[in-house]
Amino acid sequence: MINYCASIDFGTNTARLLIAELLPAGINSIRVEREVVRLGGGFTDQYGLSADAWDRGLACLHRFSEILSGYSVKNIRASATSAVRDAVNGRAFVDKVFQDTGINLEVIDGNMEAELTLLGVLSGLDSKSGTLVMLDVGGGSTEFTIATNENPVFIKSMPIGVVRLTEGFSTMIEMVERVRTVIDQLENEVSSAGVIVQEGSILVGTAGTATTIATIKQEMENYDYRKVNNFTVDRTDIDEIFQRLLKLSPQQRLSIKGLEKGREDLIIAGLIIITSVMDKFGFNRLKVSDFGLLEGLALSGNNQIN
Repeated sequence: MINYCASIDFGTNTARLLIAELLPAGINSIRVEREVVRLGGGFTDQYGLSADAWDRGLACLHRFSEILSGYSVKNIRASATSAVRDAVNGRAFVDKVFQDTGINLEVIDGNMEAELTLLGVLSGLDSKSGTLVMLDVGGGSTEFTIATNENPVFIKSMPIGVVRLTEGFSTMIEMVERVRTVIDQLENEVSSAGVIVQEGSILVGTAGTATTIATIKQEMENYDYRKVNNFTVDRTDIDEIFQRLLKLSPQQRLSIKGLEKGREDLIIAGLIIITSVMDKFGFNRLKVSDFGLLEGLALSGNNQIN
């Protein structure tokens, strides 16, 4: 009998479900589901999650719950990140999810998100030696982690994410200025911490923007994580993708092979974050990880689902 475990990464833009076989050496993926929910869409400081986003999120988790019941999964670890932790109605949403689906969403902070994401990323990397810089561009926040010999030595959760930037600023120039301000502050904090990003360090990007760069570069019509994970792309190629997308309207971008529906307006903000980090810290290449928080949650242990 298969010993199933499961995890849910319920992010500000994308929700993902992993059902895996729990093995002594780790996990073997059985099924992965993903949905662009845009939980952070329409978010306000005053009201938190919008009514439409609330309904989309709840419907998605109902679907995930039905899938889980078909696999007789008894244990799951589910996390909610930036949108829920920042929302004044976040606690009410978590309670409603548990009441309706039995899924216990654990609201995690930026540091824990980064640590779990690093755990997941490392489980799928083809090279782990030396210094690794991990960039997790999310919908509401971006986690920047420096790890040496697989151990995190610096973590920063930054209040910039693709949904937050896209909906919070009306022009690309404003987005660029906001990102540069935050990245400049990041550089100062890294320096103050006495951490050095040494020459030869690897920059690993995880989550939707990074994987979209890989799929567009490979003109991938059907997503294949095996071709995405550990795919490396040059900074010049990223800029070519950036310039190509800038010339198109969000609707026109959907004709680009590899661009998933739901990301057509968000991809520009994500590219601004990634290229800004690359330029600030002198990276010429980006290694893409399909692994991340979802796998880290599964590997870190499971909580009971009722």
